[in-house]
Parts: sequence; C-alpha cells; structure tokens
Amino acid sequence: MRRMTLTSLAVALTVGALLSAFAWAQQAAAPPPWKQGQPSNMADSTLAPIPQPPAPMAASDIPVDKIKVPPGFKVELWAAGLNNARAMTWGDKGTLFVSSRVAGNVYAVVDKGATREVKTIASGLNLPNGVAFKDGTLYIAEVSKISKMPGIEDKLDSPPAMELVYDTLPKDLPHGWKYLAFGPDGKLYFNIGAPCNICMPPDTHANLSRVNPDGIGFEYVAHGVRNSVGFDWHPVTKQLYFATHARDWMGDNEPSDKLDVVTKKGQHFGYPYCHQGDMLDPEFGKGHSCKEFTPPLLKTGPHVAGNGVEFYTGSMFPPEYKNRIFLTQRGSWNRSEKIGFRVMMVTLRPGAAPKYEVFAQGWLQGQEIWGRPVYTKQMKDGSLLIADDYAGAIYRVSYQR
Repeated sequence: MRRMTLTSLAVALTVGALLSAFAWAQQAAAPPPWKQGQPSNMADSTLAPIPQPPAPMAASDIPVDKIKVPPGFKVELWAAGLNNARAMTWGDKGTLFVSSRVAGNVYAVVDKGATREVKTIASGLNLPNGVAFKDGTLYIAEVSKISKMPGIEDKLDSPPAMELVYDTLPKDLPHGWKYLAFGPDGKLYFNIGAPCNICMPPDTHANLSRVNPDGIGFEYVAHGVRNSVGFDWHPVTKQLYFATHARDWMGDNEPSDKLDVVTKKGQHFGYPYCHQGDMLDPEFGKGHSCKEFTPPLLKTGPHVAGNGVEFYTGSMFPPEYKNRIFLTQRGSWNRSEKIGFRVMMVTLRPGAAPKYEVFAQGWLQGQEIWGRPVYTKQMKDGSLLIADDYAGAIYRVSYQR
C-alpha cells in the first residue's frame, strides 16, 4: 500500500510539473497585448510601440528650438528631470502636480521664479496617469483605484499617506491607465478603457465614468469608448469633450482617432462595432450600422494618439484663442510613416465643421522623434504648459502682443 501511495504521488507530481511547464510555455509564447488583433498577413510586421527611455533627457540636451509655434508665440523649457511626465493639475497654492505612467511616480513642481524644484511625492504606483485637485486635496488614479492625499501642499517634503477613495475598478493593464478630472458638477470623471486592441469588452469597460469625491455614487457617463485618456468641459455649454484612440492593425490610414462630445448621459460611441463614425469593424460590425451610434465631432487622423484635451480660457493669447481646444497628440506607432507628435487646435464653429490646425510641432523630425507631447495645462497668466513624457520635460508657451 505504501509503495502504491508513493508511486501515485510520483505520478501526480510528474503530471503537475508537466502541466505547469505547459502553462508556462503557453504564457511565454503568448503575444504581447499590443499585438492582439494583428491579422495573419501582418505577422511579420516590424511595427511596435515606441519604448520609453530609461531616464529623462538632460535639460541641456533638450532641443526646445525645434518646437515650432505660430508667430508671436515663444517656447521655453519650464521644467526637466520628470521621468515620464504626463497629466498635470494645479494645487490651490500654486504647486503643479504631475503624474507619470511608466515611472509610477507623482511629482510636485514648485515654481521658484527663475527655476523650478521637482519633488517626488509618491512612487511605486500602478500606472498613476490621472491626477486632479480640489479643496486642498490631491486625487490620484491608478489602474484599479483612486486615492487622495489631503493637505499635500503643506507637506511636500513629508507627504501624507494615501487614503483610499474608490477601489473596485477593473485590474486589466491594457488601456487600464486613467485620466482624472473634476467636472462642473463636482464629480470625479475618469475613463475605463477596453482591455484589448479589439474585442467585445465587458459592460464594465470601454466607457467614461464618474464618482463622488467621497467614493460613492459611481455611474457610467458614456459607452463604446475604446480608450480616452483626456477630456475637458466647454466653458459655456459645460458639455464634455474627449479624445478617443481608435483600434490598431487595420492599416496605415484607418481607422481615424476622434474628438467626441457627450451631449447626453448614456450615449454609445461605437466601439467595438463602428470606428471613426462610418467604418464597421470587419468582425464585430457584422449586423450593425454606424448610424446606431453617436458620430464623432471630428476625425483627428489615423493613429495620432490624441491625449490631452483642454479649452483655452486665458487672456494672454489673441482673442480668437478663447474657448479653442488644445488637443495634444502623443503620436503613432502602428503606422509605417509616423504622424502626430504635436499639439493641435480645434476651433468650434456653430453650424459648420470645426477648424482643425497645428499649434505646436517639431518633436518629430523626419521619421525620428526626440519627444512626445501628452498634455497641456493653462497657467494663471494665460500661458500654456506642455508635458512631454518621452523627454521627461515641461515646456511653457507664451505670447507677446
């Protein structure tokens, strides 16, 4: 009996080891998430996401003079050394809080006039792309939770512990990073991206959502949103405008990314059935019509990766800039010739299509990049900050009459 038991145990251990090895081999052979949806005829494609540099670029190496803006505007380096600088939000006392995604940090930038001091106030976080500030409290969105740091501006050198606000968000890493902002209604808005390039997402994904600052009252605002990591509200109408990243692996020139607007709660913007407002997905679009879904306000270009969306409300820039949208495009990877890597302007025109034009460009030189603009943030004096997650820098754009 003892010999039979030992034999059975040995067999069980052997089978278990084989199953574990098989599972490991399957996992090791699985393609990375960004390859999901790649057609078989593109299996040998060399297209791949642009890797993030291991460290921010030294201030002396940043070629600010290559950034081109309209006549009368001036670009200068405002801060450097912020590894993977992403979204920005102002504190009540003039501190600029800056998120990262890859680095997992949150920074505080203290303006000392001629110089800026950068402090790391949180580290080791899970893709903390979203930051928002209200009533003395900094809110930080990671993949599956939102936390807050009360009274942070008085404790930059000894940051308070992060307090949990909401922690029941999906844990999927693909498109799991959040943008975070307070709406005119005082609620915290954020995105929950599709957990894939193209798939039938669960009802919990591919949406814009909101929750009260105390973590209660969660609700969905918009559906069919593949991945939006930037939005803002019109200063007059208070309608929500947001950028949307379209799917990959359908070719160089389609589908187009979008600028969308929420006109009523619960609208569906097409994903995964319809792309760019007029193109059915070859798999998930069967049996559907694009007329079933809310069309985009604007097609912004294929694979441009629009991130930051901000209405200009300052008085430094010429009067025609009032209520224009700055749309920051991080730039393409799923395209044989790169596009994006710029800040665009969108001028809304009642009864006519929006005017769409370049505001700042130069991060892309030929087919080589040295930076990737991701978000803008207006300063109190009306100048504009631009965060560059690739160079790890923030630029200031000003205008002299």
